[in-house]
Amino acid sequence: MMHFCSACGAGISYRIPHGDDRERAVCDACNTVHYVNPRIIVGCLPEYEGHLLLCLRSIEPRKGFWTLPAGFMENGETTEQGAARETWEEARARVADLALYRVYDVPYINQVYMFYRCTLVDGTHGAGPESLDTRLFAPEEIPWDELAFPSVYRALASYLHDREEGDAFPVQVETILRRRDAGG
Repeated sequence: MMHFCSACGAGISYRIPHGDDRERAVCDACNTVHYVNPRIIVGCLPEYEGHLLLCLRSIEPRKGFWTLPAGFMENGETTEQGAARETWEEARARVADLALYRVYDVPYINQVYMFYRCTLVDGTHGAGPESLDTRLFAPEEIPWDELAFPSVYRALASYLHDREEGDAFPVQVETILRRRDAGG
């Protein structure tokens, strides 16, 4: 919860501003309304010669668990640019042919995940500052019980299913209500 205004430093009250329909943090002095909106996480499902690139997290949350290269979108970039940037930052990997694949609404933690299918350029990868390790996994090698997040579990499972069904790869939007809904 916010306690002080980022515009003037005065105290904050939680109330419904005029013309709004929900409680917001409102400055008691300058009346600035502080909107808190969901965070957008962008990432990639990089594939190279039938293998998928995963990163072993070196930071919390879920340090020591495997994930797809992904992270918070930055201002001034597209979701596709952000996904490619995060893949470079976390896995020192360049990707090409990005295509939106899955969008996950995760309202219980106020996040939206957007994953892009892509190809890993020349198979090169390595641990970035937020990763302990990176590895290309064959489908049967994926460490399902060691995946960091429900969205990663779902994206990988859907991708492998779609790949087996003939490479249709439909863009879909799903909602993850709780961690246990992920299957992992």
